[in-house]
Amino acid sequence: MKPYLIVLLTLILTKITLAQEDIKPSPLTFSGYLETYYVYDFNEPENNTRPSFVYSFNRHNEVNLNLGFIKGSYNIDNIRANLALMTGTYANTNMVNETGVLKNIFEANAGVKLSSAKNLWIDAGIFASHIGFESAIGRDSWNLTRSIFADNTPYFESGAKISYTTDNGKWLVSGLFLNGWQRIQRVDGNSLPSFGTQLTFKPNSSVTFNYSTFIGTDKPDSARLMRFYQNFYGIFQFHDKIGLTLGFDYGSEESSIESESMNTLYAVEAIFRFTLTDKASIDLRGEYYSDENGILIATGTPNGFKTSGISSNFDYKVSENVLWRTELRTLISKDEIFVKDGKPVKNSICITTSLSVSF
Repeated sequence: MKPYLIVLLTLILTKITLAQEDIKPSPLTFSGYLETYYVYDFNEPENNTRPSFVYSFNRHNEVNLNLGFIKGSYNIDNIRANLALMTGTYANTNMVNETGVLKNIFEANAGVKLSSAKNLWIDAGIFASHIGFESAIGRDSWNLTRSIFADNTPYFESGAKISYTTDNGKWLVSGLFLNGWQRIQRVDGNSLPSFGTQLTFKPNSSVTFNYSTFIGTDKPDSARLMRFYQNFYGIFQFHDKIGLTLGFDYGSEESSIESESMNTLYAVEAIFRFTLTDKASIDLRGEYYSDENGILIATGTPNGFKTSGISSNFDYKVSENVLWRTELRTLISKDEIFVKDGKPVKNSICITTSLSVSF
């Protein structure tokens, strides 16, 4: 090869290399999630719908879609935005209070960074709840089904929030201005916004502590009952094989608009995770939920809702983006709040399997 051709080829290759190095990732990305499931409830509900306090994986004896969504995200140094549209039985159950196309919005928010030197953001729109450690996205939760108090606290919220994360990433502090308790649109006749706070501490990569609060009302002004809710949890990864999550919730609400007395509820939960291999894990969950006066779960029975639960699930990672799960769960109530063969009973047993794909 002639010397000038060698020089020319070298210059071309050098220019291509430099051009490739200058290419930056696009600020716009797309992702998706889909989780199908099958539940067999041994109480065999006649309408094929599981008890009213179950808001996820709630259709009996049929193959169905719990949650599927497509998401677009935009991120640059000082701007971020997300939009996700969804479908599935999760959407049918949890969006029952919303109207029109709002029923199909999983996430829709935009944020601006308020400081060039600090991680201080303000975000507004529809976003994931600041209460609890369980997500609507099954892949992000240790158990296949959601706990009683995860199903009965907000999965999503709408409003605005300001959040600050320390430079070392150990502390997150957030304050929220909300449209209500799992609401996109505020309740008709309610003129009072709701408020929330969140404080998260991660002393190291293996430990997380969180404390979240909510204050507000989910009723019109004429029947206003103020609700106060507190959520505590800790996540501990002892080593690669064993993890533990502990959660405690305590809520109170005014008993009537004429009275200063308060009704209360509380819930506790513990989850152990045992990682068997890179692909397989087992989770054991114990939970108890007490809502005697029906703040969130009304039963009309003498002792109200006082229910304990035990569940175990086996997870197998088919590939990096495909997860197959199977779970056996038992719920036992103090009162006969379940129905089997047309008669009230105290317990419910179900087996659930799901297959999720993320992309």
